[in-house]
Amino acid sequence: MTILVTGGAGFIGSNFVIDWLKQSDEAVVTLDALTYAGNLANLGALGADSRHRFVRGSIGDGVLVERLLRQNAVRAVVNFAAESHVDRSISGPAPFFETNVMGTLALLEASRAYFGTLDGAAREAFRLLHVSTDEVYGTLAPDEPAFAETTPYRPNSPYAASKAASDHLVRAYRETYGLPVLVTNCSNNYGPYQFPEKLIPLVINNALSGKALPIYGDGRQVRDWLHVADHCSAIRRVLEAGAPGATFNVGGDNQMANIEVVQLICGLLDVRRPRGDGKSYAEQVVYVADRPGHDRRYAIDARRIATELGWRPAVSFAEGLATTVDWYLANPDWVADVTSGAYRDWIARQYG
Repeated sequence: MTILVTGGAGFIGSNFVIDWLKQSDEAVVTLDALTYAGNLANLGALGADSRHRFVRGSIGDGVLVERLLRQNAVRAVVNFAAESHVDRSISGPAPFFETNVMGTLALLEASRAYFGTLDGAAREAFRLLHVSTDEVYGTLAPDEPAFAETTPYRPNSPYAASKAASDHLVRAYRETYGLPVLVTNCSNNYGPYQFPEKLIPLVINNALSGKALPIYGDGRQVRDWLHVADHCSAIRRVLEAGAPGATFNVGGDNQMANIEVVQLICGLLDVRRPRGDGKSYAEQVVYVADRPGHDRRYAIDARRIATELGWRPAVSFAEGLATTVDWYLANPDWVADVTSGAYRDWIARQYG
């Protein structure tokens, strides 16, 4: 048997592929377009593992996707492929709708065609798991209950709107065509191989480079932080036991304001890699103008996945943040490679 992982050279996708092959002998075909955040080096730990095959291509190429499904007798698709950075979606929304909406549509159409060729046990076993985000639910006031699977969608950024649209497409293919789909909506991920435009790796990299640590607004935006290893284990569990058509929220039960996260990172770096002048990295913090439509708070109610599937996060934020900082300190070549060229230009434009 084989699974197809789309967007498998990105941050979460690569962690999932590596983790999957540690846990299972089931082969993996990784499909990735290798845009700015896709990096084959993320899969370097697999070496020449015969259970893994990489294919460069887009989920928007339905002909390619259907061929891969048929040639490899794929029994499950896990869709990580997405444009995912909110700031980029504000400065240029079109690629987000091209990939997240039209790309998902092409993936669903290819999967539907392939599913139609299956029968018996193969048809019964097939699943398509679509990985989404808590940002589709919008924002929460400080005293509002956490997002549940029944929370109405209220996306506030072009990125969130594109993911909400893709979620609706996936649901429609279940209701209209009977495609056995699953959807997960996760909170903010962190861990190894995360592209340094997201908060945690950006702060680590900027701190070590002697640059400013830019904080939007007052820095009191609250996020629920989920270690990528926990996210991978949740996806495995949903794929294994989730009923077709079901949606599961996945969270880390770690709500924390952005500025508090930055201060914790600075404290870890002060111990592990002290500044030459003896001062704290926290002195590099600068507050910049808040971004448009910035959601104030996210929080995940993950009781459904706990009750129905027995999944709970295993990595505490203190442990996960420390190991993440250590990973970036131990992998300066990876960081230097991904932060070169066009990315540096974009960061300069974004944060002035």
